[in-house]
Amino acid sequence: MAGKDAHFYRTVDGTGLPHDPFNAIVGPRPIGWISSLNPAGIRNLAPYSFFNGFNYRPPLIGFASVGWKDSVANIEATGNFVWNLATRQLAEQMNETSATLPASEDEFDRGGLTAVPSSIVAAPRVLESPVNFECELTQLIQLTDTQGRQLSTWLVLGQVVAVHIDRHLLVDGIYDTAAAEPILRAGGLGSYAAVSPESMFTMLRPDDRPAG
Repeated sequence: MAGKDAHFYRTVDGTGLPHDPFNAIVGPRPIGWISSLNPAGIRNLAPYSFFNGFNYRPPLIGFASVGWKDSVANIEATGNFVWNLATRQLAEQMNETSATLPASEDEFDRGGLTAVPSSIVAAPRVLESPVNFECELTQLIQLTDTQGRQLSTWLVLGQVVAVHIDRHLLVDGIYDTAAAEPILRAGGLGSYAAVSPESMFTMLRPDDRPAG
């Protein structure tokens, strides 16, 4: 039975383990591969492992930045950004864009990626990525702990105002998740997972099951 022989710790006291398992347990997580533009027109592209979708209509996505990084500064200043789907084919390029670079340097160039204009927002898209969400900033929130102390982590929430999907991923008008082979962060120094057709399964919620 789960929990009969469990390692227990209070987070304030440390884990008592060689490595903190939090990132590995809350995972694998979608990657927030975020492109932005600063007011001077300098491009930025960076992956964030704390990312997800938070609302259907309007569609809202968000990512958390541990530290006030160029992406957050750019989005605060311009009010927009683009999320680009990170795939197995683009894994190495995505990883290159995680390098710590001066704000004046362009991660698109470092990753050998093509920046193309978006349709609505100012931030550029990654051409090689098969899915792009153009987003407008809705909230920028500095996180706090249980004591109300402000943390050096910012949650960026944006409304998706335009979507680009490579047509080969639409099968009879239905998006094929596995065909894109999205990669996800799985904790540790370099652990990732990839979605493949073999990893997919179908399970209907009780309210969606056919009557009878």
